[in-house]
Amino acid sequence: MLKARPDVEQSLKIILARLDDMKAEETVSIDLRGKSSVSDYMVVTTGRANRHVGAIAENVVKALKDSGIPNIHVEGLTNCDWVLIDSGDVIVHVFRPEVREFYNLERLWTQGPKNATSAKKA
Repeated sequence: MLKARPDVEQSLKIILARLDDMKAEETVSIDLRGKSSVSDYMVVTTGRANRHVGAIAENVVKALKDSGIPNIHVEGLTNCDWVLIDSGDVIVHVFRPEVREFYNLERLWTQGPKNATSAKKA
């Protein structure tokens, strides 16, 4: 018998619990509803090293599959610098610390765009 797909809040709760279990660091959940049509939430987190990033990602994917979410898309497991997990309603980014700092995704989604005219004033 097929499990019913969890709603977005349940999916987010499953992901956050698994990240906590795996000792992921500096986990940030960003509500994208009304900001993006791609997903409802984005989760950004950090693993201490490549192996930790890979283990975190694999555990999140397993938990999502076990909960009944089909067709999970995963990218980046080969190098484990940055692994993207797209479950549809929630997108998870698992980074090594330096890679997360470089891309700083959470800043892009939590701050509004800069006003172009204010940058020209000198």
